[in-house]
Amino acid sequence: MLRSWKFEVQLDKEADQAVYLQIADAMIKDIQSGRLKAGDALPGSRNLAQLLKVNRNTVVEALHVLIMEGWLIPKERQGTFVADNIPKLSTTRKIKQASSMVVDPLEKKFHLQFDDGHPNAKIAPVNELARAYRQIFSLKTKWQLMSYDGNALGDAAFRQEIAQMLNHQRGMQVQEENLCLTRGSQMAMYLAAQCLLKTGDEVMVESPGYKPAWKAFEHAGAKLLPVGVDEEGLVIAEVQEYLKSNKRIKAIYVTPHHQYPTTVTLSLKRRLELIRLSNEYGFTIIEDDYDNEFHFGYRPVLPLSSFPALKNYVYIGTMSKVVSPVLRVGYLTSSDGTLIEKVGQLRKIIDVNGDSIMEQAVLQLIKDGAIKRHIKKATSYYKAKRDFTAALLKKHLENKVVYAVPDGGLAFWIVMKTPTDWTAFSEKMLQKGIKITSPSAYGLDSSANGLRLGYGALTEQELEEGIMALSSCL
Repeated sequence: MLRSWKFEVQLDKEADQAVYLQIADAMIKDIQSGRLKAGDALPGSRNLAQLLKVNRNTVVEALHVLIMEGWLIPKERQGTFVADNIPKLSTTRKIKQASSMVVDPLEKKFHLQFDDGHPNAKIAPVNELARAYRQIFSLKTKWQLMSYDGNALGDAAFRQEIAQMLNHQRGMQVQEENLCLTRGSQMAMYLAAQCLLKTGDEVMVESPGYKPAWKAFEHAGAKLLPVGVDEEGLVIAEVQEYLKSNKRIKAIYVTPHHQYPTTVTLSLKRRLELIRLSNEYGFTIIEDDYDNEFHFGYRPVLPLSSFPALKNYVYIGTMSKVVSPVLRVGYLTSSDGTLIEKVGQLRKIIDVNGDSIMEQAVLQLIKDGAIKRHIKKATSYYKAKRDFTAALLKKHLENKVVYAVPDGGLAFWIVMKTPTDWTAFSEKMLQKGIKITSPSAYGLDSSANGLRLGYGALTEQELEEGIMALSSCL
């Protein structure tokens, strides 16, 4: 039994790591070092809370993590004990942290990367999310959230809040029963593809475009038909040509707000024409509105799915850009209620209960106004970062590339003025310790000829270093 063990841990409530995880990690170290041995009993949560001068719920949450990870075992009416068979290496949580230290030899070549438009996790409302998460565990109903009795479409209150946001802010007409929560937009894309498409169907896609979505369509058995993109977005004339000769076109996948990867906004004239063609030929518009929140003009352009005239659509969104890429909360809605029923049934098979705890935590942030405040703060932050990047491009690359300053999103699309050997160019950049994404990542063929430069996650110093390197390599 435990008598001599003294729990010593320095808690930093301002640190990025939540306090309950600091407590859990300190206990793990004592178990690994042998200070705590198999079968040892831990002090009660109330005593530990008093010792550490923290809320008892924080200690309860730390103990819950250790029990789930296999370090501790609870015994009814006896207490909590160190497990007889502790994890040999570390917990899943620890392994993930350690894995970031084990780098592939090829990956050691760079210290800076131009991603495709990731948000800066350092400004995410992590503390607010952690606090909301802890509060969920303090609820009397927490055990209901951890059961297998969830709705196939996701938490009803969260769906109601998302539906209200879509209706009030994006001009849509969505009912909560016609909306499904997913673990990120890619899962939403997969569910939509599986429930909408069958082998032999054809799907028009923007090219250059978003390949992960294309893979979801191909996995469902569909054939892809590339449609070009210019300064007004999707080239409608090419859509019309496909429709004249193809009878199995089932859908078109578009990113009309800020086209991926070029950042172009689909013009109103083309939006109306695409809607007209969709209604006339009966194909579904799959709209991926992946970064609606970050718009630097007067207001964001409303989705295609907000137009009352559009008969057949699937609309996909995500919370990952708003809070953090690791927050896998997405959603989809559709004009077809039967399709949503199928999506819910399939989601239930592959993801029995979703992440109800996280959904409740994010819902609390929405209701508390934390998400709204964060978006306002983040939009101002990213607008300043965009303007700084634009100034760097003008200073170092104006005579070498063509680009437009995007009115939203977290990336620039730049096109070289002269023919470029992208393999050689990428290697030159790697020699300078900088990784870029080749245009081949965006096209069905070699037609893509640009770089997508994400600026959201980089510091001003990193942006300047990266853009100066681009200039020297050109």
